[in-house]
Amino acid sequence: MRKTLYIIGLSAMVFSCTSQQNVKKTYYRPKTPVTQQKTVTKTQPQEKQKPQIVNDRGIEFFTTNIADPTKNDNTVSYGSIVSAKPTGYKVVKTYFPAIAQNFRQRYLILHYTALPEDKSITVLTQQAVSAHYLVNNTGDNEIYQLVDENKRSYHAGVSSWRADKNLNDTSIGIEIVNTGYTTDSVGKRVFAPFSDDQIRKVAALAKDIVTRYQIPATNVLAHSDIAPTRKQDPGPMFPWKKLYDEYQIGMWYDEATKQSFYESSSADFTVKYNEPSFIFLVQTQLQKFGYGIEPSGKWDDATKKTIEAFQYHFRPQNYDGIMDVETWAILQALNQKYPVK
Repeated sequence: MRKTLYIIGLSAMVFSCTSQQNVKKTYYRPKTPVTQQKTVTKTQPQEKQKPQIVNDRGIEFFTTNIADPTKNDNTVSYGSIVSAKPTGYKVVKTYFPAIAQNFRQRYLILHYTALPEDKSITVLTQQAVSAHYLVNNTGDNEIYQLVDENKRSYHAGVSSWRADKNLNDTSIGIEIVNTGYTTDSVGKRVFAPFSDDQIRKVAALAKDIVTRYQIPATNVLAHSDIAPTRKQDPGPMFPWKKLYDEYQIGMWYDEATKQSFYESSSADFTVKYNEPSFIFLVQTQLQKFGYGIEPSGKWDDATKKTIEAFQYHFRPQNYDGIMDVETWAILQALNQKYPVK
């Protein structure tokens, strides 16, 4: 019996030892958090919301500029939007307007009618010549509009300024009622004055136009500037300096700069006056400023008329068409102030 118990106990001990050898030891290991990569979603930049087209009784307008004015781009519509109406199709303005656009109206040209008011109206409305506006001389507050600003009026004719030609295509014309000029006993042109009321009207009208269409000072011109061999209007009695000083319209030279050129040119001006090289230089400077003149090296008729037109605008005290020291100094001062870009 004792022997039997001994065998049972020995067997139990052996089993216990064997079981412990087969059990794997386990150790505590802290869990490492698993970081999942986030999916980066690129957000598309939202297109800037364009202002709405204004619809007034079925007529559409766009009165906001969303373009870059530093590039002279402008999307403002000062008239109704004109659209095609193709048969069987619908023109939609889902993407209107494109920002790459500017105004057709790049020049403002001033004229006189050389006629009394009643005849001015008849000629400018019933014949093959016109202007966008007519400024009367009746002392009231009215200015007559004759042509839509979005359309060409026939006021400039054969014309040029700097690199541009046929300025009817790119300009607005203002006619001023004025009788023009008569010729005195020695053949000199004597021009009629403009009334103060007219000049105030012209200034207000011109200021509105150049502001809306961003017309630069170099593009506010006389008819005689763009057609110097044919035209004299609005002549030397038109107060260009007043428009420049009081309304910031158009071009004018700086007195100090003019005086500097005057002093530097005076010494040998008479000596070199008839030299072809000097004449060619004068013609080149007139051309550089904007006049449509072909340099010839001679004081020819076209050059005389161009100098005369220049004097009408910038030296009205003397408009004899002769290039003197002061006219030469003014021309150089203007070219320095308003270089071709």
